Amino acid sequence: MTVATTVPAEPRFGFRLLATDGLARRGEIETPRGVIRTPAFMPVGTQATVKCMYPGQVRELGADIILGNTYHLMLRPGAERVAALGGLHRFANWPHPILTDSGGFQVMSLAKLRKLTEEGVKFQSHIDGSRHNLTPERSVEIQSLLGSDIQMQLDECVGLPSERKEIDRAMRLSLRWAERSKREYERLGGPAKGQALYGIVQGGDQEDLRIESARALAAMDLPGYSVGGLAVGEPQEVMLRILAATTPELPETKPRYLMGVGTPDDLVESIARGIDQFDCVMPTRAGRHGQAFTRFGKINLRNARHAEDPRPLDETSDCPAARDYSRAYLHHLIRADEALGAMLLTWNNLAYYQQLMAGARAAIEAHRYDDWRLSVKDGWARGDIPVR
Repeated sequence: MTVATTVPAEPRFGFRLLATDGLARRGEIETPRGVIRTPAFMPVGTQATVKCMYPGQVRELGADIILGNTYHLMLRPGAERVAALGGLHRFANWPHPILTDSGGFQVMSLAKLRKLTEEGVKFQSHIDGSRHNLTPERSVEIQSLLGSDIQMQLDECVGLPSERKEIDRAMRLSLRWAERSKREYERLGGPAKGQALYGIVQGGDQEDLRIESARALAAMDLPGYSVGGLAVGEPQEVMLRILAATTPELPETKPRYLMGVGTPDDLVESIARGIDQFDCVMPTRAGRHGQAFTRFGKINLRNARHAEDPRPLDETSDCPAARDYSRAYLHHLIRADEALGAMLLTWNNLAYYQQLMAGARAAIEAHRYDDWRLSVKDGWARGDIPVR
């Protein structure tokens, strides 16, 4: 009798495009730790935690993937320590996909604490003043130690507006760093582990530089691509113009990730221009500061008009934070600086962002994305009727 044997599948990363509606795309990213449904919003867990949320809550809201940050985890608790403890997934009790940023955003945001050269970036820790070297190779090494499923190349992000000469210099440096990141990713066996490396399109608000960057990265045949250096000071119309010029230059068969964006309106408009993945601290940060995102638009619970409002944020929501607590109570919690207020509003906000993504996916599959987008925006424009 022949005994059938099952050969374990090799770890793999891949992207399947399931439906399109105009430029909007519905797809799935396959990783060894699970499928990511796109369009996808990735809650930000900078230091191995999504602030004010339990990991199980984040998952229950519909998140397939969260984000961690290389720079912060490099400083504390340290990549080698996380690796010794079983990797970032076990450390954070999140057995699902994780994307790690490269530390490139900190090249811009911590400009006073770093020195930039062709080799990489020398940082002075904002925590204890210790000094660290972050090269493209070291960034990939840290991400490999963390064990993230999607890893980002080290890049230089410049704020906008900036001089064209400076934007051009940073874009070309980022391309050279992409080549070095790819070599290190392959040397460390990322493809065999089913991990992915994304290149980052730079070029500021200059369409020709964005197109040149996108084409050069596409020629590297990376597992995925991202658009960086947007939502860093420019108006939304500039961001959308750059996306319209950039996404057609990226391979249709690879996922596209818009980094650090943004508002609900940014998301629905960027999906219409071909973006598959998003991350932003906005829903969690806003929740900690008393702001709720809802189908009625943004509601500031600090405002005194909510002090006697018995209504929930949204009685139709599946999220208990939106459905089961009065605005008067949420107002009280925020004004009293109670931790529960930040927890409930963060819960509500992340739920709303995941509901948006689910709605977008369904609308693309039904080939009615533009109608859905306009109806969502109409709900924000009409707003919420205040209690009398």
